[in-house]
Amino acid sequence: MEGNVWPQKDSCEKMDPLCKRHTFEKYDIAVVGGDKRTACMIPFFMQRGYRVIGYKICHRTDMDIKADGYADSLKQAVESAPVIIGGIPMEKKGSVNLKELSRHIRKYHKIFGGIIPEAFRQECGERGIACYDFMKDESIAVFNAVATAEGAILEAMLHKQTNIHHSRTLVLGYGRCGKVLSEKLKGLSAHVTVCGNNAVELATAEAFGMDVLPLKELEGKINGFEYIYNTIPALVLEGEILKKVEKDALIIDIASGRGGLDYQEAEERQLNALHCLGLPGKYAGEVSAKRLSEYVIGKL
Repeated sequence: MEGNVWPQKDSCEKMDPLCKRHTFEKYDIAVVGGDKRTACMIPFFMQRGYRVIGYKICHRTDMDIKADGYADSLKQAVESAPVIIGGIPMEKKGSVNLKELSRHIRKYHKIFGGIIPEAFRQECGERGIACYDFMKDESIAVFNAVATAEGAILEAMLHKQTNIHHSRTLVLGYGRCGKVLSEKLKGLSAHVTVCGNNAVELATAEAFGMDVLPLKELEGKINGFEYIYNTIPALVLEGEILKKVEKDALIIDIASGRGGLDYQEAEERQLNALHCLGLPGKYAGEVSAKRLSEYVIGKL
C-alpha cells in the first residue's frame, strides 16, 4: 500500500533499540500543531492511504476534518508514527515545543515543518534524523509569499474604509514577500513606495515602476502614507518614526517572529496596527495544504 511508510521491525531495531517498543501498527503520519494549513493536510494524506494521528490540530467551525486518531500528548503522537508534520512555524507556544520534541524523536523519524530553528535542524542532522523545512523549498516559499500578500491586502480592505485604488502605500522591505505584495498593490492601482536598505532591491523596485525610499529617510517621509505594510523582521517602526505616522493610517505587519513594530508604543499613540501572522493558513488553508502535502509525499 502506498501509505505504508513505517519501518520494518528488524531494520528499525538496528537503527534504534528503543524502536522495539514502537511498531507503528496504527499510524503512518502524526500531524502536530499548526494552523488551518496543517489541519487540511490530513484529508490529503488519508485519501492517499496514509493513516494519520493528530495532536493539537486546528479546529474551526468552517472545517470538517477528522484524523484516524488523536493523541493526548506530543510524546504519544511522536511514538505513534514515523513521520512527524508540524506547522509554519514549527514551534508554537501551547502546541509544539521543540525541546520536548527532541526528547522523543529517533533515527527512524522524518520531521517536516516550517521556519525550523537552525539549532534544531543541526541537532537532527547530527543524530541522523531527516528534517525538512518547508520554507527552504523555493517553490513553497514563493507560493507562501503569494498567499501572504493576498491575505495582507484583504486585511487592509477589512480594517480601513478607504480604497486601495490610488492610495498612498508604503511597503517596507523588498524580499520575497515585499516583491509580491508590491506588485499586487500596484496591480490594484495603489501608488506604491518601496522602502529598504538594499540598493539593488530598491533599483529593482524602481525598474518595476515603484517609487523608492531609503530606510534612513523613512522618518522624514512616513507621514504621507495611508497604508503601511512591513515585511522586515526587525524593529523598524518605533520611536520618532511612529510619531510621524498619520493618525488614520493603517499599519499591517506581516514580518515573522515579533514583527517590525513597537506595538506598545503604537497602542499608546492609538495607531491602527495589526500583526498579521499565518495569513496563508487563515485565507488559503486548503490550497496551501495541498502544496505542502505533495511536498511531503514526494520526500517519502
